[in-house]
This record gives sequence, structure tokens and C-alpha cells, in this order.
Amino acid sequence: MTAPADRVEADRYRPTLRSDVLVSDEFLLGARSVHLVKNPRSGKSYEVGVKEHFLLARMDGTRGLDELGAEYAAEYGKRLGDANWQRLLGMLGVRGLLEGGPAAPPAEPAGTAGTAGTAGTVATADEPPKRTLLRGTLPLVADADATADRLHRAFGFLLAAPFMVPLLLLITAMEVVAVARLGELLDGAAALFTNPVLLAGVAALLWFSTALHELAHGVVARRYGGQVAEIGLRWRLPVVIMYCTVDNYQYLRTRWHRIATAVAGAVMNLVVLLPFCAVWLLVPVDDATGEALAGLLLLGSVQALAMLVPFPPLDGYKIAAQLCGATALAASSREYVRLAVRRDPAAKAYPRRARTAYLGYTAGSLLVLAGIVAAVVALVVRLVAT
Repeated sequence: MTAPADRVEADRYRPTLRSDVLVSDEFLLGARSVHLVKNPRSGKSYEVGVKEHFLLARMDGTRGLDELGAEYAAEYGKRLGDANWQRLLGMLGVRGLLEGGPAAPPAEPAGTAGTAGTAGTVATADEPPKRTLLRGTLPLVADADATADRLHRAFGFLLAAPFMVPLLLLITAMEVVAVARLGELLDGAAALFTNPVLLAGVAALLWFSTALHELAHGVVARRYGGQVAEIGLRWRLPVVIMYCTVDNYQYLRTRWHRIATAVAGAVMNLVVLLPFCAVWLLVPVDDATGEALAGLLLLGSVQALAMLVPFPPLDGYKIAAQLCGATALAASSREYVRLAVRRDPAAKAYPRRARTAYLGYTAGSLLVLAGIVAAVVALVVRLVAT
């Protein structure tokens, strides 16, 4: 049902947000706070302000416009007029977000969010890029969500605390040992690169670990109500990797569910290394095998931990964004720091929460970058010295 053309009948019309519409938590975006709203039928996503979200959250078919208006006025000290209602309901109707509205909204230009009655398009369902020999994607299963659901039914019990806590403790112990015996791992990796056969075997294991990394994202997302849109292969020759697309990642119920989904891949990479670490530590093996295992532990750990670096589009960036409660965290941080360095008055419009998040992310990213540079320099010095 859409808003009447002339005047909304406040005593009779009870707007109802469609049951399948997804609405996110509140996120920082620049100096504003927004919620993301997605129409799953069209794949289009929109950003709305806090005030619009206040109304959307109450459009459950039990309140008329008078009641909604009274609650809005009690919260914000201002009552919406007929023009505001017509603009808001018209926007929701044309985007296919209201019960009785069009199922698939027409194409529309991108906009920006504003006061009650407006919303910006932040993402659309674009046609997939053309597949070529050099780059492209290839879905591997017809129903990725059903596949993720079957995997969750088979292995989801491992996500329960009695299994996950010991696994995390073992992973931590493995990384502590890796740091304590870093010299041996570096020597093993160096020797590995001189043995093409063992290097090919390690490369295959790391690729397999990457495939499990992607599936882990899907299984954990499925546990928390996520929907997996695609599982397939992506290639940018000479690199070929698996991918798993969680269609509603930003709309998972809690921040910690989203963080768990993002960190799942790196945890899986490290879990794959556990049996090889046990063999390396506990089983007598020849020198070549020991060096290969040491090299695998080093390269596998680097592979996993690299995914936690807080730079887009890595998993660590998604985790940082959730910790900061922000969307487009990197772009917003760059813009705020630019304004702050130039002492632009616009920087003062950012609320304290946004300033803390953007400065914290910028400082943390610089520290991580400095650590990576220091590690690379130390590795080069060691290689030159030997």
C-alpha cells in the first residue's frame, strides 16, 4: 500500500514494512549516523538517518500515522506534517519496502540520506562482470545457501564453546611456539623455496586452506542467520581462489555475530595448521620433511594473520569497522583526518564517537603498517646476513 496522492488518511492508514526487508544496526558514516535498509528482492540497499529509522522500526501495521507521529514528536520534539509523510511513504513505496508496494523498484540515481522522508542509495544489484580468460568468477554450486546450511548441520557443532575454546587455546599455543622458534621457521621456509616438489605440496595445502577459509565464513554466517549468495572460484590470473559471498553480512543481528563471521576464515587457516604443527613438534622426521613443516607453519601463519590486517578489503578491515561501529570506515577516516589536519571547521561537526573511531582507526592502521615494514626489514636483514 502506498501513500495517497493528495492527503494521507492518518486515522486509517497503517504502514507496514515488508517482512523480508533487512534493516541494519546504527553505523557511523562520515559525521552522520545511518542505518542500512535492503530490499532482498531487488538487491538494492539504501541508507536512512536515525530519525527515519525510528519510524521504520515502528511500521509494523499496528500504528496509524497519528500514533507514529505522536511517538516521533515525543522523541524529537517536532511533529511531521503531511508533506513529510507523503515524501517518506512515497520513498518507501517506490523502493518496494512497504507491504503492497512494487516488488522490484525501478532503477534510480544514487542519492544521499537526509531528514525524514529521504534516503540514499548506497548499493545496487549490478550485473555480474563479464567473464574473460584473465579474470572472472565461476559459481560452483547452484544453491550456495543450501550448501552452507548442509555444511553447518555437519560441522556447526564445532562452533560450540566446548569445542571452540580448546581450539582457540591450541591455536594460541601454536603461535606462541612459532614466535619462540621463529628462526627455525625462517630457515625451513628458506629451504622450502629450494625444493620445488615440497614447495608445490605446501602451495597446494595453502590453497586448500584458503578454500576452507571461505567456507568457514559461510558456515559461521549461516549459524547467525546469514544468507550465502554464492560459493565459487574467482581468478585474476595467475591467481585463482575460492570465494564465498555472504549477502546480508551487514544485517546480521549483532556486532559480535558479524565479527565472528569475519574472523572465521583466519581461524580456519590456523586450525588447518594444527596437525602439521603437532607432527613437527612431536614426531621424528627427516631434515627435509622437518624443514617443509616449518616452512608450512610460517607461511600458513602469515597467510592467516595477513587476513586480519585492518586494510580494505581484508577481513581485518571488516572487524575494525564493526569494532568502530562504522561503514565505509577507511574513507570516513581519511576525510576526517584531512579536515582535522587542515583545521577545517567542518571537522567540528563530527560527534565525539566519530572522532574517536576515525582517529583510533588511523592510528591503529599506521601502527600495523609500521609493524609490517619493520618485520620485512628484519627479514631482509636476516637473509642478507645469512
